[in-house]
Amino acid sequence: MDQNPSDQYQYSTFNNYPQGYTPAPQGPAKTNGKSIASLVLGILSIVIPYVGFLMGIVAIVFASLSFKELKRTGEQGRGLSIAGLVCGIIGTALYGIILFILILAVFIFASAGMENYSTF
Repeated sequence: MDQNPSDQYQYSTFNNYPQGYTPAPQGPAKTNGKSIASLVLGILSIVIPYVGFLMGIVAIVFASLSFKELKRTGEQGRGLSIAGLVCGIIGTALYGIILFILILAVFIFASAGMENYSTF
């Protein structure tokens, strides 16, 4: 059998497109900025004392805004938004409980001190 080299099949793992077709250039997918901000603020809400309560609330707001924006634009960052939301909820709940305990302790000690001085 006489085989002509131009009649043989040529396989390439580098180019699976038909001849003459050039695919559109694909850059790295864009990550949503609000989802990054929600993650950073959520982590900071757990780590930073006193201000963590407010940072957690802002992280929750940014996460909810980024969920809406991700549906509309198709950007990446859904996992970051979920992590920011969870960290924001944990930070807000943690410092909310601590703040409640501190306020309760102030009222208990303030009322206990008033009874001791009323016996004059």
